[in-house]
Amino acid sequence: MFAFIVRRLLFLPVVIFVLTIFIVGLLQLLSPEQRAAAFIQNDNQARNLQLVIREHGLDKPFLVQYWNWLKAAAQGNLGFSKSSNLPVLDTIKQRFPSTLELALYSLIPLIGFGIWLGTLAGLNKNKFIDQFARVFAVVTGNIPTFVMGIILVVIFYGLLGIAPGPGQVSPENQIYMLTNPVPTRTGMLSIDALLAGNWVIFWDVIHHLILPVITLTTVLNANLIMVTRGSMIETLNQDFVRTARAKGLSERTVNIKHARRNALLPVATIAGFQVAALLGGAVITETIFAWPGIGSWGADAASRFDVPGILGFALLAGIVTVVMNLVVDILYAVIDPRVRFD
Repeated sequence: MFAFIVRRLLFLPVVIFVLTIFIVGLLQLLSPEQRAAAFIQNDNQARNLQLVIREHGLDKPFLVQYWNWLKAAAQGNLGFSKSSNLPVLDTIKQRFPSTLELALYSLIPLIGFGIWLGTLAGLNKNKFIDQFARVFAVVTGNIPTFVMGIILVVIFYGLLGIAPGPGQVSPENQIYMLTNPVPTRTGMLSIDALLAGNWVIFWDVIHHLILPVITLTTVLNANLIMVTRGSMIETLNQDFVRTARAKGLSERTVNIKHARRNALLPVATIAGFQVAALLGGAVITETIFAWPGIGSWGADAASRFDVPGILGFALLAGIVTVVMNLVVDILYAVIDPRVRFD
C-alpha cells in the first residue's frame, strides 16, 4: 500500500506535465493575432499588433512557446487576468477558497444522500423506495445544472421570497463587515466567521449557500444513486453474502458490514469523479448565484477571451481531477481489503 502511494505520488508530476502540454497546445488552434489580444492593454499596443506578437514570442514554434510558458509558470507567473484585473495566481489564491467552501458543504449531502438512497434502493429491489430512487435519479440526472439553479431561484427567491439574493453575503451585512471585519484565516468566509465568533456573517453565508448546494448535489447525485443501487444488488447475490446469512448473522450485519462495504468499491470511483465534478459544476452554479469562486471567474474569463485566465482555470481543474484520481485509487485499498497494491 505504501509503495503504491509513493509510486503514484512520483507519477503525479508527470501527469500534470503532460496536462500542461495539452492545455497550452490547445491555444495553438488560435492565430497569433487572437492570442495577442490577451496582452493588449492600450490603443497603442492594438495599433502595433505585430510588435506585441514578437515581444511575447507568439510567432515562435510551439516548443519554444511552451518552454517560455513553463519557465514563467515555474516562477509562479501564470500571466495577468484582465477579467479579474489581477495576476492569475493571485486570482486563484483569492477565489479558490470560496469554491472549496461550496464544494465542502456540497460533499456531505452529495456522498451521504447518494449512498444512503442507493443502498436502500438496492436492499429493496422493485419496492416503492427503489422505484422512487430510480425516478428521482432519472429526473434529476437529466436536468441541466443551469436549469435546476434557475428553477430554485424562481421558486424560493422570486415566488416565496425565503431565499437570499445573489452573492455571498447580504448587502446590509456587507456594510456590517466594514465595521466588523472577519479576519482571513482559511479564505472560506463561513469558516473564518465561525472561527472569529461572528455569528451574523456565519449564518448569512450559510443562508446563501443553501440553494447552490442543493443545485450541485441534486444534479450530481443521480449517477451515485444508480451505481450504488446496482452494486448493492450485485453484491447481495454473491456467495459470501449467502454464507454470512447461513452462519446466522443478522440481516443488518449482513447488509451493512458485509454487502455494503464490498459494494462501495465501484461507488468510490464515481464518488471521486463527482467530487472533481463539483469544480466543473461550480462554473454554472457560481455564475447563477453570483458566488465569488473560481468557477464564476472561469466563466467571466471565457466570455472576455481572457487567455491567461482560461489557461489558469483549465490547469487548476485538471490538477484537481488528477489528484482525485489518486485519492480514489487509495480508497480502493481502504474499502476493499482484497485489493493489494504492494
